[in-house]
Amino acid sequence: MDIGATLSASFNSAFYATVNFIPRFLTGAIILLIGVIIGSLVKQVIVSVSKSLKVEAYLRRYGVPELGEYSWTNILAEIVRWFVIVVFLIPTAEVWNMPRIITVLNQFLLYMPNVFVAAVIAIVGFVFARIAHDLVLASVKGVDAQAANTVASVTKWAINIFVILAVLSQLGVATDLIRILFTGLVAMFAIAGGIAFGLGGQDSAKDVVEGLRRRLK
Repeated sequence: MDIGATLSASFNSAFYATVNFIPRFLTGAIILLIGVIIGSLVKQVIVSVSKSLKVEAYLRRYGVPELGEYSWTNILAEIVRWFVIVVFLIPTAEVWNMPRIITVLNQFLLYMPNVFVAAVIAIVGFVFARIAHDLVLASVKGVDAQAANTVASVTKWAINIFVILAVLSQLGVATDLIRILFTGLVAMFAIAGGIAFGLGGQDSAKDVVEGLRRRLK
């Protein structure tokens, strides 16, 4: 077989492969386009419902930290949008015969709920931290205003730290290190609370002991 025949056979093979791939490419592109449209519509619905319910206003009222130009609603809606797109990307990759891409997309699809749950944990945790701050402030304010502010701030930041550790753990970031830090923080607060209670309750404990002694006499 001469060079011309070889080149002609290679060209014909490439041409027929391209022609056969075009219908599959168009089918996959249509599936992907449908996924993008549905994902965008779902995002719009989430954002619209959030605006009608004034979710962002409630989050600001309860002290949930803002993320610059991005709102928590937009972040959650974007996560849902990409989840929908990836769901449609998998059949698209199957139509295009890309098994490795399918494997990567499946792993990504399994990980995305962790991101969504982590965002929900962050929102709920920050709201709970603000509520705990207000409750502690209202409970201790009658004793000493400065002490009340200090205790309330420590309570809020302690809960925020636990929330951040929980979010990182949910995302699978340095799980062992986070477990060690979490245990250390719990031990630190327990020891600090015990010392504070012991030092602050010395006089009360002394009075109780003296009263018992007098009764025994």
